[in-house]
Amino acid sequence: METTFRRYRLLSYVTGTTLLILMATLVLHSVDLGLWRHLSLFVRVIGIGHGVVLYPIYMIMCFNVVLKFRLNLALLGLMFFAGFVPGLAFYLEYRLRRRFYPEGLPRA
Repeated sequence: METTFRRYRLLSYVTGTTLLILMATLVLHSVDLGLWRHLSLFVRVIGIGHGVVLYPIYMIMCFNVVLKFRLNLALLGLMFFAGFVPGLAFYLEYRLRRRFYPEGLPRA
């Protein structure tokens, strides 16, 4: 079960980070359109990486955690939603880690 949670944790951080990067570039786009011409390729690569590669793998890890820890489907929906809301993946991972491992994750 620890391995499952570690995988979920890794994908949560990576997916959340790419989502924060996309949000930051969106803010930069609204501030300076000239900068957007320089960042458009970067945004496309990060956006495709997040939406096509990372998010589906993150959903599989969420489903795996829900099955292993026998959680309810409402939490699964919240975990899926965390892939769309910047920062929510970090908070949700923190809350789940504190719930399942109050003394901290054991060393691998």
